[in-house]
Amino acid sequence: MSASRFDTPCRIEIEQTPEHFHAHVRLAGDIELQPGDRVKVHGAPIRVDFGQSLAIDRMATVTRAGPLVRLWIRLAAYFDLTELYEVSFTPGRPS
Repeated sequence: MSASRFDTPCRIEIEQTPEHFHAHVRLAGDIELQPGDRVKVHGAPIRVDFGQSLAIDRMATVTRAGPLVRLWIRLAAYFDLTELYEVSFTPGRPS
């Protein structure tokens, strides 16, 4: 099975200020990404100096994961989540 892929416009929003430090990619339309999907934004690297923000439009390629990859990602995420659990058994009754 091969993964499906398609190109779509996107907006890149980057801010590097004392209040905010983030970079977001917003895909055009109502494209819903699922576990294992990949997004590659085209174009040269973007540089934003401290104290500035920038919004730029580019094209992106979305590659959909196949069913086996999706299943693997979900299973791996489940087992990664269980590493966060801490269970303690202490003898006696709680006071």
